Formats: sequence, structure tokens, C-alpha cells
Amino acid sequence: MRIVVLQLLILALFLLVVPAIVGSLFAFREKGGQGLIFRWVSGQFLLWAGFQAICVPLILRQQSFRWLVRLFLGYTAAMVLLAGALWMFRRKKARALPPQVPEGQARKARERGPGALLWLVFWGLLLFQLVQAVRLVYEDSDDAYYVAVASIAESSDTMFRVLPYTGGQTMLDARHGLAPFSVWMAFLARVSGMRPVLLAQTVLPVALIAMAYGIYYLFSVQLFPEKGGQQPLFLIFSEILVLFGNYSVYTTEVFLIGRSRQGKASLGSIVFPFVLLIALMLLKKLQEREKIPVGYYLLLAAAAAAGCLCSTMGAMLTCIMVGIVGLLTAVFYRKWKVMLLLAACCTPCILYGLLYLILE
Repeated sequence: MRIVVLQLLILALFLLVVPAIVGSLFAFREKGGQGLIFRWVSGQFLLWAGFQAICVPLILRQQSFRWLVRLFLGYTAAMVLLAGALWMFRRKKARALPPQVPEGQARKARERGPGALLWLVFWGLLLFQLVQAVRLVYEDSDDAYYVAVASIAESSDTMFRVLPYTGGQTMLDARHGLAPFSVWMAFLARVSGMRPVLLAQTVLPVALIAMAYGIYYLFSVQLFPEKGGQQPLFLIFSEILVLFGNYSVYTTEVFLIGRSRQGKASLGSIVFPFVLLIALMLLKKLQEREKIPVGYYLLLAAAAAAGCLCSTMGAMLTCIMVGIVGLLTAVFYRKWKVMLLLAACCTPCILYGLLYLILE
């Protein structure tokens, strides 16, 4: 029992605490850009982008899995130290400013009444979904490949060199080798000591589903900035759509609740909504004629790299989404420079797409 508790604490450190610390690098001044949820989500995307940049070259060079673990732990430590140094700089700078009323106190005062009841309903439905996602977990046919890849990488110290179906040696499969989301699961299994199958079917669904709803919450902040009852009502309707979205095995709702451990499910349920969120925040900046911080573009580039981590389809689909946003900025706001910067954010997708064509 003590071992299980220790494993869960380590996973909580890598899935919750560390991303929240790293995400402070992208703390923006405007509404919705300073909260803990935004830092947690953006920090996880930065870690995913770093994992993709480290893992793919090692896979192509046929390096061992332990080298990936060491390098990514070093990258994570560097990001944490950088976030800590930036926090100390901001704190020192904030001492020279006049004190302000904490946003949390004002929010609590505004949310008393019917809004508080709606928030209780939201948290109750979210807890129900998290429990059901673990209690009713099932083995999808794709788990025979994706979860097996994670188990083999963790146990054999190789990456995409053993065929999951037979256990025999195989050549690199570019389609899966360039999108090593399963290897990320193997990394979490290695550092925590938990078996990859148990990790994929119990812990990851809770973390990834909560991350998806964190993005939905950030959408509600952007769409309903007054923080009345509209935000929890928006989230409750989102939960209802997810609960009753099992009209086909291919719906986004089914992928979120039942298959979030698979990269393509996280691509559609987490990465794409986050790209739309950053695009919404960027377009609001343009509409208000405000300067766009560089952090927006860096975070969008990190989301593009995370899309490549989840699936090779993410390289193409993320480029299409960002391209549509760039076209809208050029047509409606006449901001050609912004369109070029958005195109630069697609650089990870373009590089991995070209690499896929070369390897195939």
C-alpha cells in the first residue's frame, strides 16, 4: 500500500505540480492568463513539446530508453529552475508596485448565490465522470499496440524496435515513431515505478480528462468574463454533452472518456481545443488593438509540437487550424505580420511532416 501511495505522489508531482510550476513562464496579464489552471495546462504543453523534441531524435538514432529518461528529466529540471528564477524576478518587481485586492477575494464575493450552486453541480458531474472513467475502463483494440509499446519501452529499454503484436524485432514505423505519446506513458511508468498498463487505465484518464475540462474552463473565462453563473453553466452543458456523446465509437466524447490514454484521443480532446483557446485569446488582443506578447506565439508553437507528439495527423491538422486563424487575421484585421508569425508557429509541424515523408 505504501508503494502505491508513493507511486501516486510521484505521478501527481509530474502531472500536476511540475506543469503548474513550468506554466508560470506563460503567465499573462489579462483575464484567464494568470490562474493556476492556465499555468498547469500551458506547462504541460511546454513539457510535451520538449519531450517530442528530445524523443524523436533518440528514436531515429536507435538510442536506449534510459537516455530519454535522463535527458527529459534534465529538461524538466531546467524548466523548473527557469520558472523559479522568473518567479523571483517578478516578485522583486512587484514589491515596487502598489498593493492590489487579490482577484480570488473579489471572485468569491461575486460567486455567492446561485453561481455557487452551479459550481457544486459542475464539480459533482466532473467527479462522477472521473470515477466512471476508471471504474468502467475497458481494453480498446488500439491498446494492443499503444499500451504495449509503452510496456515494451519500459521493460526492454528500447523504443519502437520490438513489434508489440509478436515480440519480434522490427524496423522503425515512421507513423508511430514520430508521434511517441506511448513513450511518454513509459517515461511516467519508469519514474513512478507503476506498471504502464495500470498507469494508462487508471491514472492517465483522471489527469487528461481533468486537463480537458481545465481548457473548457479557460474557454468560459474568455467567453463570460463577468464570472457570474454563465461560466459554471457553460461547463455543465459541456459535461452533459460528454455524458451523452456515446452515439458512436468515434465521437470526441468517447475518445475523451474511454480512450484518452491514446495519443489521437488526446489530440482531439486536448490539443485542438487548446489551439482554439490560444487563437481566441490572440484574436481578442487584435480586436482590442493591444500588443500581442511573444508568449502567445511560443505557447502556440508548443501546442503544435504537442500535436505532433500525440499523432502524425496532428502535424497536418494543427497547421490547418493555425492557417485558418492566420487567414482570418489577414482578412479582418489586416495584420500580415501576425499571419507570418502564426506561420512560424507551425514550424514543428512542417519539420515533422517533412521528416515523415522522407522516412516513408
